[in-house]
Amino acid sequence: MVMELVTIEEYAAKLYIMDTSELEDDVVFNMNYKRLSKARRAKIDSYYFEKDKRLSLGAGMLLDIGLSDYGLKESEVSISYGTNGKPYLPMEPHIHFNISHSGKIAVAVFADVETGCDVELVQKADLSLAERFFCAGEYGYIVQQDGEEQRGEAFYRLWTLKESFIKATGIGLSLPLDKFEVNVWEGEEITVCQYVDNSVYHFKEYKPEGYHIAVCFRN
Repeated sequence: MVMELVTIEEYAAKLYIMDTSELEDDVVFNMNYKRLSKARRAKIDSYYFEKDKRLSLGAGMLLDIGLSDYGLKESEVSISYGTNGKPYLPMEPHIHFNISHSGKIAVAVFADVETGCDVELVQKADLSLAERFFCAGEYGYIVQQDGEEQRGEAFYRLWTLKESFIKATGIGLSLPLDKFEVNVWEGEEITVCQYVDNSVYHFKEYKPEGYHIAVCFRN
């Protein structure tokens, strides 16, 4: 299985990035499917399209790989969900994790602080969505880009950063996207202007070909 591991030392964090293409093979799919918990298998089965089943399986596999560093198995732990849907381990509160998937890529992050991650397949920018739901400064950052490809990159860069932030807070999509602003101006550290709490949030970005990945950590 094609997988990349990124170590982020300042948060004792590990980011796993998996290309799920090999799961198109039924033998490989079934072999890994059987190793996971009933809950994860039920989640996989709930998807209608095969590509979504593969992504959900890939996410489960990454959970299992990440948990193995703590001497745990995905099939043996109990995963609960917060009010806004963020997964957590009630019996292992020191382990913070998050997952995401898009296109053919699944990602999972594990850290010793609250964290959120998002991956998106880069496509054409949806400027009407950005104008409606993003902050004015974020929309301005997108439309100032020179060319359709660059606007797509800027749109999905901001989208992943904003998604990773709301997942790190645990609030999820109940926090409107225009109620906090991510600042990504050239040459400056990524920051977020927010009124959720008094925490400091830090971001990391990664760009596999054709994708944007953002990870957010709450200090």
